[in-house]
Amino acid sequence: MHSVSISPYFASIFCTKNKQKFLLPSLNKHHRNLQIRAMRAVVQRVASASVEVDGRIVSEIGPGLLVLVGIHDSDTESDADYICRKVLNMRLFTNESTGKGWDQNVMQRNYGVLLVSQFTLYGILKGNKPDFHVAMPPQTAKPFYESIVDKFRKAYKPDAVKDGVFGAMMKVSLVNDGPVTMQLDSSQPSKNTTGVAEES
Repeated sequence: MHSVSISPYFASIFCTKNKQKFLLPSLNKHHRNLQIRAMRAVVQRVASASVEVDGRIVSEIGPGLLVLVGIHDSDTESDADYICRKVLNMRLFTNESTGKGWDQNVMQRNYGVLLVSQFTLYGILKGNKPDFHVAMPPQTAKPFYESIVDKFRKAYKPDAVKDGVFGAMMKVSLVNDGPVTMQLDSSQPSKNTTGVAEES
């Protein structure tokens, strides 16, 4: 008799016992449930970053954070609140007074934040072609994204938070400092089935 160790992400397997084959129940449904259904942010610590549209720089920052924001079709205000709070409080910077790394957030350093809408963060490959159907549709995402930018400006400083042009073909330039890149997915009670409270 042979024992087989498998990953839970396999849809199904065959096992052999006494020369008979048994098809284990499909885990496809379980796998689908594990897919991310939350707002997504890719946060990069930068020495500088800028956004260019039609040959013109529309936004730029010096040291700070470049944040690519992907909005899922199921996202709500609580997702936006979570992302805003977490991004602004992520301790990605060195405390120059003490020399301690990973000790201060962007607000403590008085640095800039550049937000860029990025629906391709929810791209799913179907064969070799990306599919973006889980991203929030543009007509709904545009005002929602604008409300996210407003949240950042109210929580920090209006003049410290810049953004790109929603829906435009943008050229994003950056000098990644480190490099440091973090992926952040929103997590709040409405989507957290474990019932575990999130730490601040």
